[in-house]
Amino acid sequence: MSATQPAPLFGANVDPSAREPREPFERARLADDLGLDLIGVQDHPYNPAFLETWTLVAALATATRRVHVLTNVLSTPLRPPAMLAKAATTLDVLTGGRVELGLGAGAFERGIVSFGGAFGSPAERYKAFKESLEIIRGMWASAGGTFSYAGEVHRLDGAQPGPAPAHPIRIWTGALGPRMLRLTGSLADGLLVSSTYVRTEQLPEFNRLLDEGAAAARRPPTAIRRGYNVMGLIEDGNVRLRAGRPGLLAGPPGWWVDELVRLYRDLRQDTFIFWPVAGDERRQVETFAREVAPAVRARLAGAAQDEHAP
Repeated sequence: MSATQPAPLFGANVDPSAREPREPFERARLADDLGLDLIGVQDHPYNPAFLETWTLVAALATATRRVHVLTNVLSTPLRPPAMLAKAATTLDVLTGGRVELGLGAGAFERGIVSFGGAFGSPAERYKAFKESLEIIRGMWASAGGTFSYAGEVHRLDGAQPGPAPAHPIRIWTGALGPRMLRLTGSLADGLLVSSTYVRTEQLPEFNRLLDEGAAAARRPPTAIRRGYNVMGLIEDGNVRLRAGRPGLLAGPPGWWVDELVRLYRDLRQDTFIFWPVAGDERRQVETFAREVAPAVRARLAGAAQDEHAP
């Protein structure tokens, strides 16, 4: 493990499926019991097959003991930033500091507009998203006082945020374009992308843009975590992943260990959210937590010791 790179974090995806409402709780408790760092929940409220993400995340947080809960990622056109800051603070206080806030500018126009959200040009969405980040930061920094903000999209006049979060809540973004990646480097704490949308060969360019944003804000590049939703299948003797969607990862546990170590060492990815797409998903999460994550941690820790050996 490099001394200049954050220690790796490992998590599991929890779908907000309305088909079986107890399943998200069972997977969240599994991740909690087996020592994973995070559970991540996607946000598509306009999908009639899904539960509403923030409500589900709050319920999962109160049903677990130690795992952090991560929105992966919330659609900000449907979430007023001041209220989002207040909600995140409230849940962080109630859980003793286990909230991670993932945010996105919104990508599915039809769904967002159908729920009353605004979906403008790329420049307008960028501006609204930047203002949301600034407002959330400002609200948290103004705990116990008041906060005002005069933006082109959002305005606050003497808002009283109330209590401070229980810990410094990380803001992650689901950014893809150059401007959004630089913005993440300057204002956020982490990036979340998925292997089916951002292939591994694209990651060096993403890192470069994040580093540019960090440098412009006089932040070290290590201040921004690099999160990767690793989507695929941990194969065993009975289940194999058929060729199909690009970016899906597939192999036995040892292959996954090698691949995550490579992603960490060579491509600077430091946070891995496992997203099973086939087979017995709960069993795969268990394999990821019991076999893959500990082996990656051990190998990286051993490499770090070797680097510092006399």
